[in-house]
Amino acid sequence: MQQADTTQPSSVALSAAACDAELDNIARWWLRYGIDNTFGGFAAEISQDNRINNSAPKGLVLNARILWFFSEAAHYTGNPEYRAGAERAFAYIQRYFFDAQAGGYFWSLNPDGSVCDDKKQVYAQAFVIYALAAYVEMCGDQSALEAAMQCFALIEQHCVDREGEGYLEAYTRHWGVIDDVRLSEKDLNYPKTMNTHLHVVEAYTKLYQVHRTVEVGLALAYGIDLIDKYMINRDSFHLRMFMGANWNDHSPEFTYGHDIECAWLLYKALVSLDDKDRIERLLPDILALARTCQREALDEFGAVLDGEVKATGKVHRDRVWWVQAEAMVGFLYAWKLSQDESYLRNAQMLWSFIQQYQLDHEHGEWNWHCSLDEIDEDRDYKVGFWKGPYHNGRAMIEAAKLLQEKV
Repeated sequence: MQQADTTQPSSVALSAAACDAELDNIARWWLRYGIDNTFGGFAAEISQDNRINNSAPKGLVLNARILWFFSEAAHYTGNPEYRAGAERAFAYIQRYFFDAQAGGYFWSLNPDGSVCDDKKQVYAQAFVIYALAAYVEMCGDQSALEAAMQCFALIEQHCVDREGEGYLEAYTRHWGVIDDVRLSEKDLNYPKTMNTHLHVVEAYTKLYQVHRTVEVGLALAYGIDLIDKYMINRDSFHLRMFMGANWNDHSPEFTYGHDIECAWLLYKALVSLDDKDRIERLLPDILALARTCQREALDEFGAVLDGEVKATGKVHRDRVWWVQAEAMVGFLYAWKLSQDESYLRNAQMLWSFIQQYQLDHEHGEWNWHCSLDEIDEDRDYKVGFWKGPYHNGRAMIEAAKLLQEKV
């Protein structure tokens, strides 16, 4: 951990051009260091100093996020190198992660492409739909659309709680009951989570943009209504993160990054659905989530802290890469929707913080923790099972569009 240092590289003003430049930095880093020339596809793990770990398992979430990123970046910029990255990621996912026997996609693979863990985590299936839909938007590949709709149908067939509502967390390879439904070792073992529901809505938003069928639209509306009904705590305007089968709340903490990420993703879902009544009803809640983050989560540098333990009020003061990325976008959306200039100032402060303390100016890409925090030994990598180009890459695209008023 280092002390705050004003001799760090000077900040670049927040602008569409600056975000476009950082998007290119991220994409080119991945094309230079992220390609797995040993086993195919992209590397599963890369150290802080850009060394590939060829023994690490390949995770579905990471690979889907890579496919999403290069598809979106190529669609946004028209860059053929980004398109080649998307094509590489798509080919690998469909060849190795796709379960031709039971449908859906495996949770993880061994380095050589053989199956490591065959469970079906709904969160990860949603990310595949998100990525495939972005790939369809980029190149119009009908096989990708068919794959996305097959995965969509499996989620809707197997993963909806018909009695209690909502999407359950995880299943066996053949879509049977599984005892441990946790997304990661740091999560709690409850059957319904905000995180999975949010990313199902995110995936269906993109799918509906490229394939506007009645069934996808109804599923998107259903997901939005679940967040509205069960996950927004209107006493605090934080989100309920972990819930039982009957939706009773077991969340031990507030998580600021998810609060602000949900705010802007929910707005995008509403716009995609084009339901004026839902937009009118939920817009005040979206702005309230952003306001709570603005009021409670900012530190002295303008960065967004990780979260707070509800029982004790203890604040986790770590500054994590994905939280800064999502918060910058969330504040820009709040500014556009409310015309409150304080949100724009928050976004500008976050961008300065990212420039100075989150970017790795020596080795490229973004560090997991900012340089002011203690290193997390469990996640001391530049790329890994849970770290890819999705949060920061998406933030650059979304921010650029917002600053150009192209939303």
